[in-house]
Amino acid sequence: MVGEQIVVSRACPTKLGGLPILRKWRILGVTASRIAEALKWLALALMVLDHVNKYLYHSALPWVFPIARLSFPLFGFVLAYNLARPETFSNGAAVRTMKRLAIFALVAAIPHIILDGRFFPINILATLLVATGAIYLFEQGGLKRWYGILVFMAGGCIVEGNWFAVAVCMTAYRYCQSPMVLRLSQFMASLAVLGLFINANQWALAVLPVILIVPYVSVSLKRNRHLFYWFYPAHLAVILLARAAINIY
Repeated sequence: MVGEQIVVSRACPTKLGGLPILRKWRILGVTASRIAEALKWLALALMVLDHVNKYLYHSALPWVFPIARLSFPLFGFVLAYNLARPETFSNGAAVRTMKRLAIFALVAAIPHIILDGRFFPINILATLLVATGAIYLFEQGGLKRWYGILVFMAGGCIVEGNWFAVAVCMTAYRYCQSPMVLRLSQFMASLAVLGLFINANQWALAVLPVILIVPYVSVSLKRNRHLFYWFYPAHLAVILLARAAINIY
């Protein structure tokens, strides 16, 4: 690409078993960030659609539930991709991500508990927090890997999607680190298990063609680091207010 410096990273898959894959993801900076942002916006749209159908329409739209199962795997993959960027752990970015996830998971807990009518499982931000924490500890090596296992086991039992959702993020991270056939198979297996035990369908596997296709679609968005953190509790609060208004009138 003329006039543009291209840097290839271990976090940016270029080949899978000899087959070209996600070519544009190998370009660090604007292109890769905007592709990831497009995936995140797609996940946001599916999440809102799912929550509106669940909390306002009492799941009256049966077609929404299956396609919305793509939402979390997309979020998980984007998180994994960003964590696998060079120096994410050494420059403190991973720790900052965990702090933001913890703060906004607590903020979102209030509307989420009221809407869901139960304290557990904790919302999806907590799921991403557990996954990030486990990955962070595993990357430290040594004894901290055992702490990572503890975070995975203890955290996974109280967050949305349980260990299965956390495993999706962790296997996606391993694939983004090194895009090999074995690691892609592990990511696919985690999606299948998530569908078997949590989603009751296998629509989560549809995230794979989406990830493969999006680099070739001329849609890219400027990265907004903090939008999702604010958006998640805000959209739950809006849905909660809307439901209260519907019940009143």
